[in-house]
Amino acid sequence: MARFFSASDIVGTAIEIERRGRNVYSKAAAAATNPDVKSFLEFFAGEEARHQAIFEAMAGRIAKIEVPAGSDEEEYMDYVQALLDSHALFCGGAPEKDLANASDAIAAIELAARFEKDTILYFREMMDLLPPAESGIVKQCLDEERGHLRQLTKMLATLRRSA
Repeated sequence: MARFFSASDIVGTAIEIERRGRNVYSKAAAAATNPDVKSFLEFFAGEEARHQAIFEAMAGRIAKIEVPAGSDEEEYMDYVQALLDSHALFCGGAPEKDLANASDAIAAIELAARFEKDTILYFREMMDLLPPAESGIVKQCLDEERGHLRQLTKMLATLRRSA
């Protein structure tokens, strides 16, 4: 049986992902010159803030988690850490720097799509680590992140057609 460990790091990271995502969307919206793109990015900033609040509430409810049955705890946690180390909001330079280097709305939306995909992967793993009542909440956020990725992809297609 796998050892138990604190859930605070797992949920705390989800909070940080959402906080950083909100900041990136807010800065991208502030820099946007196209009013449609601006309101689109402001919507996403609000979504990230809402998810952050969900995970902050969750942090107070759970104390222990267990790696999935049949998993080696050290290897599994190395995998989760690798997900974070490669997440667009955590690796390399700060996402704000990446955003500042984005040449236009298309580049900003492409960056957003990358960190949404990375967040989907992290949330999927989170679901396996949490009690069933909490994993259902994470699944709801995961489904919303999938919807965000679809919306971003549609916006990219629209921007590319008009470029």
